[in-house]
Amino acid sequence: MNVEKLVEIYYAVDEFLIKFMPYMEKQLLTNSKRKPTRTCSLTLSEIMTVLIAFHVIGFRNFKSYYIHLQQFHSSKFGKLVRYNRFIELIQRTLVPLYCFTQSLSKTKTGCYFMDATAIKVCHIKRAYTHRVFKSIATKGKTSIGWFFGLKLHLIVNDLGEIMNFQLTTGKTNDRLPVENLCKHFMGKMFADKGYISKDLFEKLIEKGVELITQIRKNMKNAFMPLWDKLMLRKRSIIETIIDQLKNISQIEHSRHRSIPNFLVNLIAGITAYALKEKKPSITNIYMTGSQYV
Repeated sequence: MNVEKLVEIYYAVDEFLIKFMPYMEKQLLTNSKRKPTRTCSLTLSEIMTVLIAFHVIGFRNFKSYYIHLQQFHSSKFGKLVRYNRFIELIQRTLVPLYCFTQSLSKTKTGCYFMDATAIKVCHIKRAYTHRVFKSIATKGKTSIGWFFGLKLHLIVNDLGEIMNFQLTTGKTNDRLPVENLCKHFMGKMFADKGYISKDLFEKLIEKGVELITQIRKNMKNAFMPLWDKLMLRKRSIIETIIDQLKNISQIEHSRHRSIPNFLVNLIAGITAYALKEKKPSITNIYMTGSQYV
């Protein structure tokens, strides 16, 4: 394990929580009759560091990873609690971890790529007996077939940075969350044919976002600037990022036992990717009359 990376993650998380927690505590209810009676030897910064580092280091199983920390790196933390106790503490990090992810620096380049991917929670043949995600998971269909679970919608820029993300049910149409995802952006948004919609195009263009997709076979050919054609061919950048999130950060697996812990695992994986120094990007881009030179 890279100890320097562990310290780097802890420093970034702790600096954020120093400013964020006083604000969060002001939003909590003050007249609650129930008072916490059990203290924790791990700080919130340490818990979040353990969760994010799991997606960076490369362990395939969280329990094996946590046991490894206890055996070889316990001195780096105040006092590591038992594994079962740590699983109980994970839910405490949901809101701070999400806000930390959103606070990470993102570059508004004006060139974005959008796509959605399936997050399977179990094999589709076990959908009727699945219980953990019974209230939110649904059957959906992608280009590679049917699945049971949720959908992760992503927007990335040409530098490989994740600009925004949203989770929906598996049967949700890919076009439905687009307006909410794009509300803080201006520029060109490149997507696949599944996002073709005249109404969506008009709504986005009013907000300063130009939606650019390839045309279907039954559609009339339309003039498209050479730059837009070239950038549509570079749309594989978001597929590369999704592949890294699933196979390196492990945001998708079928071992979850609660919805909050699933959300924490997903956000921690996205956070780990955002903290990477080297990301997939499009190089040697030149655009006249804009921020690209």
